[in-house]
Amino acid sequence: MRPAHPPVSPRLLPALVLVPLLLAAAPAPAAIGLDLAAIDTRSAAYRRYQAWVDAAVAGRPDYGFSASDAAYLYRLSEDDRYCTLAVRLVDEQVTAAEQAIAEGRRPAVAGDSYLEAGPMIGALALTFDWCASVTDEAQRTRWRTYAERTLTNIWQPAAAQWGERPFAWTGWGTDNPGNNYYYSFLEATMTWALASDSAPWLDRLRTRLLPALTAYAGALPGGGSREGTGYGTAQMRLFALYRLWRDSTGEDLAAANTHLADTIRFWVHATVPTWTQFAPLGDQARTSVPEIYDYHRRLMLEARALAKDDASRDLASWWLQHIAVKRMAHGFNYRYDLLRAGSGGHAPAALDYFAEGSGRLFARTGWNRDAAWIAFTAGPYVESHAHQDQGAFLLFRDGWLAVTENIWTRSGIQQGTEVHNVLRFVRNGATVAQREGTTSRMTVTRDGAGGTLHATADLTPAYGGQAAVRSWERRLDFAADGTVTVGDRYAVADGTRAIFQVNVPERPVIDGREVRAGALRLRVLAPARVSVTAHDWHGVDADEFRSGWRIDIEGEGGEYRVELATGR
Repeated sequence: MRPAHPPVSPRLLPALVLVPLLLAAAPAPAAIGLDLAAIDTRSAAYRRYQAWVDAAVAGRPDYGFSASDAAYLYRLSEDDRYCTLAVRLVDEQVTAAEQAIAEGRRPAVAGDSYLEAGPMIGALALTFDWCASVTDEAQRTRWRTYAERTLTNIWQPAAAQWGERPFAWTGWGTDNPGNNYYYSFLEATMTWALASDSAPWLDRLRTRLLPALTAYAGALPGGGSREGTGYGTAQMRLFALYRLWRDSTGEDLAAANTHLADTIRFWVHATVPTWTQFAPLGDQARTSVPEIYDYHRRLMLEARALAKDDASRDLASWWLQHIAVKRMAHGFNYRYDLLRAGSGGHAPAALDYFAEGSGRLFARTGWNRDAAWIAFTAGPYVESHAHQDQGAFLLFRDGWLAVTENIWTRSGIQQGTEVHNVLRFVRNGATVAQREGTTSRMTVTRDGAGGTLHATADLTPAYGGQAAVRSWERRLDFAADGTVTVGDRYAVADGTRAIFQVNVPERPVIDGREVRAGALRLRVLAPARVSVTAHDWHGVDADEFRSGWRIDIEGEGGEYRVELATGR
């Protein structure tokens, strides 16, 4: 039975402006070939997902419900009710877009620089392909016109238009395969190209978009994202696209380089020993506190589904068994729990991991829950969601001991050096900022198996040649008992101050050259004469800085050496 849909005013179709070369008169054959054979339709995860979709069929859709969810369940069950719902939802999206265009406005798909184009056009594409039997030709023509115009606007931002009206936009992210927006644009393009069997879009994917992506990932040894661990979870969508492309075309993008396998290891080591949180690197916009969430679970499930070697799959399974999120917490993520988490696996033999491509080092004293854990940053600072944290360290043992103040903020997007555990350079009363587009360098060594880990970083490049900071080198030594010794050598211009700072969650108690902040014990080893003060973040802006303190150590002589012990 075909679903009813509102009649289309004749004046709305021309308003969308067709791209003639990309249109076809007849419906394209099914081309989205996701392999769903491994999904267990008798599992508790499947029943939970089905109940969530059934509620939407009954008129009670939960937050985040999409036509994709209905189309996906139709593909698994062949129950026409799900296609009927998917078609209605997509038609509502297209009708709303047509109305906006007729009124001289941009449709919702263009909002926030087309950020949601991926899931919106993706839902349309899945429904267009998988639910073709319950659509009519007029409907499919309208959907095709809308999808084509969206993609043309994304990839030709200066010439973008809706109807006869120009709507140029910045093109943000269209030339950056490391940006989360790129993954959304790629999702829209790939799903529609496959669903419509569009030769021009498929050619663009194969000759331009996908080669740029695999080249970028291949130049990111160690995995992860240069956007950090907040926006970096968007790689869950990237890996889902790898799976879609592999299943639909037989071309395995994940096999082009080691990025996927490396990213599995990145997240295993970036997770703190209690398995509840992760290294808070870059903007944390969803929630400032870096708690393991559905998105991290999905990222690992997607990566595991593509991993080529048993070691990577086993490691992903081991991580999924240990993290606090044992199943998706929110309905709009239930579908991803249908991917197999596997069983078995074991902890890595290595206690440290250096992701050179993103400049992130992680290390721990063991894989037990009460182990000490550190992170240290020195590498490329090239993304807008990354922070001025070159040279920063994090320390965790049974809780955060030294951490970026950003995790205690309301916004989760405080990027300046003031909130990170770095040397803060101040000239004429103003903090000297690190500059985007720079690359610091790190080398890592260890004194034998289980011995002290040494990381040395040249952080001078982070300041982009500013006269105030002539040089800065930081050495971090991480001992087997969890003690961290941080040594700095620096040179500054006259009138510039260098302040060693450590952000802590609890109020510091200062006793000369020693400081206690909860379980953290800090001791200044050099220089000989210093002043030590405490900065109350809550007193700066109680609405933004919900809690947290900063220990400021200031001396002269071009050197600092500070020991941080975990109180054990």
